[in-house]
Amino acid sequence: MSMTWNDVSEGATLPKLEKQPGVSQLVKYAAGSGDFNPLHHDYNFPQVKQIGSIIVHGRFKYATLGEFVSNWLGHNGRIKNISCQYRGMDLPDQPIICGGAVARKWEENGEKLAEVEIWTENAEGKKTTPGKAVVVFNS
Repeated sequence: MSMTWNDVSEGATLPKLEKQPGVSQLVKYAAGSGDFNPLHHDYNFPQVKQIGSIIVHGRFKYATLGEFVSNWLGHNGRIKNISCQYRGMDLPDQPIICGGAVARKWEENGEKLAEVEIWTENAEGKKTTPGKAVVVFNS
């Protein structure tokens, strides 16, 4: 059953989503996005050697947050806008956990809206990609 606007309450948490992209998935993401920065796939790249590892694309995490919000909505709404900030690095083969909570719920111009605070966390629980989304419910 899809989430409805009446089911939503401020402060409610969204079901978590976990990803653990490996190097192969990052290379595939690079091909799809056009972001072939060696920081995301080449362990011999000088900056990677300084960091100690390649890192997950920021836009991969952004897309994952979009998937996270979309999964929560089911087929009963749409994402009106979504944004995030890149505040920390995530490493391949490590969990990236999406979390979120409803910050606000309101009606405006005939639309049933909710704003959700969203983020990704690394394996240590550090929020690496905080953001927010506004969603519109069909019912």
